[in-house]
Amino acid sequence: MHKVVYMTKLAALLLTGGVLSLASGATAADTVDGQVLGGGLPVVGSTVTLLAAGSGAPQQLAQAHTDAYGRFAVSSISAPGPDASLYLVAKGGHSAADRTSGDNPALALMTVLGGKPPAHVTINEMTTVASVWTHAQFIEGDAINGHALGLRIAAGNVPNFVDLQTGGWGEAIQDPLNSGQTPTMANFATLADVLAGCASRVTADACKQLFAAAAPPKGEAPVDILTAAQSIAKYPWRQPGQVYALLDRFYPVPSGKNLRPAPFMPYLNYQPSAWVLPLKFDGGGYRAGGKAMFDSEGNLWVGDNFTIGWQGQDSLWQGHASKFAPNGRALSPKTTGFTGGGMEGGTFGAAVDSHDNAWLTSYGSKSITVFDKTGKPLTPPEGINFDGRLGLMQGIIVTPSGDVWALGVEKRQLVHFPKGDWTKGRIVCEADSAEPCKSFLAPFHLGIDQQDRIWVSNSGVDHVTRFPASDPSKVEKFKVGFNSSGLAIDSQGNVWVTERFGSGLLGMMHLIDMGIRLKLKGVEAASDYLTETMSEQKGGRFGGSVTLLRPDGSAYAGSPFTGGGLPGPWAAVVDGNDNVWVSNFAAANSPIVQLCGVRTETCPPGMKTGDQISPPGGYVGGGLQMQTDIAVDPAGNVWAMNNWQDIDSCVATKPNEALSTRCGGQGVVIFYGMAKPVNAPQIGPARAP
Repeated sequence: MHKVVYMTKLAALLLTGGVLSLASGATAADTVDGQVLGGGLPVVGSTVTLLAAGSGAPQQLAQAHTDAYGRFAVSSISAPGPDASLYLVAKGGHSAADRTSGDNPALALMTVLGGKPPAHVTINEMTTVASVWTHAQFIEGDAINGHALGLRIAAGNVPNFVDLQTGGWGEAIQDPLNSGQTPTMANFATLADVLAGCASRVTADACKQLFAAAAPPKGEAPVDILTAAQSIAKYPWRQPGQVYALLDRFYPVPSGKNLRPAPFMPYLNYQPSAWVLPLKFDGGGYRAGGKAMFDSEGNLWVGDNFTIGWQGQDSLWQGHASKFAPNGRALSPKTTGFTGGGMEGGTFGAAVDSHDNAWLTSYGSKSITVFDKTGKPLTPPEGINFDGRLGLMQGIIVTPSGDVWALGVEKRQLVHFPKGDWTKGRIVCEADSAEPCKSFLAPFHLGIDQQDRIWVSNSGVDHVTRFPASDPSKVEKFKVGFNSSGLAIDSQGNVWVTERFGSGLLGMMHLIDMGIRLKLKGVEAASDYLTETMSEQKGGRFGGSVTLLRPDGSAYAGSPFTGGGLPGPWAAVVDGNDNVWVSNFAAANSPIVQLCGVRTETCPPGMKTGDQISPPGGYVGGGLQMQTDIAVDPAGNVWAMNNWQDIDSCVATKPNEALSTRCGGQGVVIFYGMAKPVNAPQIGPARAP
């Protein structure tokens, strides 16, 4: 009844021109009008503040109060700087959905507008969830601040979740990929419903119940809706059932009915493992992505194993390069991705240099390709192949000195490009010709530490190799687990290594079998064995591990680390808090995992290095398949690269014809606001901005 009366009055007001609307997008100095809603109905007497977020304390630009219809209009008296991100906070007031009397001091809602706000905006529970989750690494109370690129990325992703003008669903969250492949719509709406329970005070103690359910593991308890949302977003793994239980307490199903009288739908019908809001993005030629890297603008470059629509199995290797904007929009050509320059069958080799050129290694062409920031190939049509001497290629990195180093997995090669000049590269060594190649067996990935030493993972032997960049002949080897692939170095110089076969006897047997195949049949046969073995794990029957080595090469206490969230760890990445994120190539719906790093003060209370911060089974959230790489962007979003989707299409002698194009993984999955941001491009160990 409240809604009908309100809509009738609003329609009359609109006809008389009572609401100010600008014909085009507003600038910082223009008037922005809007409406505050709580529980789906207008909030009267709320104080609305327009602020500009930057590197320091947010700047208050204007303030207004909502009228009897929840409307407001604010205009800035001083234009903020060009990098400012605008946002609105509504505090207090009384929702028309609230049957109690008096102002609601716990009512605090938010809408982040970014650099170019629309002329009309809505502030409600959905805009609050979208704004808080995307800005989780930059928000404290009603203050948002951070580095310019991170704020720009965070604000640019808010419309993926919500329409800023209407406060309803955004485009990405309800597209076919996300509405059908992730539970994010239901997670999102459930969170909005729970917040709305406090905004409309559906029970006398609704806000008190919300604050108790959302209490953080340490620090002050929430005092309003906005701080409660932040606590849930920052600790999504913490007692998710307590927040979910509020749905039934606030909106019990009426007798004789099927649906809850909740203001937002679809809501969850089961307790989630964590309050995460991942979205999946595809396009730009992406299929079976391998290694990925961000450029200086936060765009993601990734080499693709396959090309969309190609019939066949895992042995084709004819993919190109894909590029995604920070908001997940594909920037590369729709079907083929970026082509040319020798790009044919991307692998776990991708790097971005200080000029934003992307370096990618290939299996299909057995070469290295360099693209400029626009996707134009800088290398010749055959790529960099040293007159056909290169074998199948894998890892590649850019060092702080500007040098580029790459690995050849097939011929046990080490390649060096001084100062990143691809015309002056050389093959340092291969096979048993000299060190460090003598210590390699199927070298996979590499990293450089703060002492200018290069570390190399080996997928065919249970050790990593280390040598000074100034003298590769001075080799040291350090024991790790079996079949290592990912390798990441934290701010303290510790080395995190992922081992897909783990560290036990079964892993050794698999490694021996793989080594025999390497010797007798070559890398491709060994790779086929590896991927088929990993796909047989069915959610962790074998289990992998992660080894942590100190800068001197000694094993860290408690290492190797294992757990239910590590069925087949493939890649590792370090965030700005030195916590570690791990992808998995195992079951068809593999999880991603967050591990407590060496700076335990950044971990939840009581946790030690190597403990799993994420739920026991890892973060799932929908849309994930068998992954290769994982990456953290400058806004703290965690990106996972799907590499395989249908196992039988990859390994069966004759796959099901109807599913024959489904070997290659579909799309990238972004988990918002989950990690401490890092600088991009990442050159050397990860660093917080």
